[in-house]
Amino acid sequence: MSIERALELVDRSPGNGYPNPTVGAVVVAADGTTLGEGVTEPAGGRHAEVVALDEAGAGAGGATLFVTMEPCAHHGRTPPCVDRILESHVARVVAGCRDPSPSGGGGAVRLRQAGVETELLDLREARRQNEAWRTWAALGRPYVILKLALSVDGRAAVPRRRWVSGVAARRRVHELRASVDAVGVGMGTVHADAPRLDARDVPVVRPPRRLAFGRGPLPDGSELELRSGRTEEELGALAAEGVQSLLLEGGPTIAASFLAHGWVDRLLVFVAPVLAGGGPAGLGELPEPLDLGEPTVELVGADVLLDWRLRDEV
Repeated sequence: MSIERALELVDRSPGNGYPNPTVGAVVVAADGTTLGEGVTEPAGGRHAEVVALDEAGAGAGGATLFVTMEPCAHHGRTPPCVDRILESHVARVVAGCRDPSPSGGGGAVRLRQAGVETELLDLREARRQNEAWRTWAALGRPYVILKLALSVDGRAAVPRRRWVSGVAARRRVHELRASVDAVGVGMGTVHADAPRLDARDVPVVRPPRRLAFGRGPLPDGSELELRSGRTEEELGALAAEGVQSLLLEGGPTIAASFLAHGWVDRLLVFVAPVLAGGGPAGLGELPEPLDLGEPTVELVGADVLLDWRLRDEV
């Protein structure tokens, strides 16, 4: 199916449309010939539907447009994609998932009202391609990834070792930092470890903001940004500042707080093949147990990465 090709286009250019969602689109003629395809251009540029329709030209009349997200119906930096679709006279639109934003949604309804056969799918892979943007747009806070590094016996530190995790796992964390808009820790971690929170020795397109949640002051020489308000308010403020994704790296107190309040969307636990035999627990006390369900499991070097999505995609 050409919806699969549209998804592939996004996978090849992740984050290409930032801060807009990155969408893929394919125009297919009645005989199955691909007439045009495209992916969202960087902010201010064309949306994927327009790129694909421009390439298809007059041949788009009577064709089918496959797109990974419901076409937008509002005027932002560019005109509504729905208007361009109607001008092209395509006969059918198949969208991989709905647009959850209050301003951008409603494209499917407009297309149907104009007589265009429109199918709105609910594909998990389509939603996950823009899961940070979708959370930010729908919930008004960043998409939060909580990362924990633990020994087999659940300790956040191992005596006489600087690191809990191995080299490969630590590199993965730097790749995660490079993929998000902000990285944060609590003040306990700031005072205990003086973390830099930057992404090192990996490609970085946009260096993440580096945050410390809690009461100040920050230690002399710290380059972190202090966020000392109520956490829920700070998350809303960060979202208003354009932070769509946040990697939270602990420690145990702030990790438990985020989990207890339901602010964690994805939980990553790196388990190192070591028994610490003592030391600080990796997670603070929760008001009640939190059932996580079945994780995705990956071997990263000698460490085991357990990966849970705690919220159904928006």
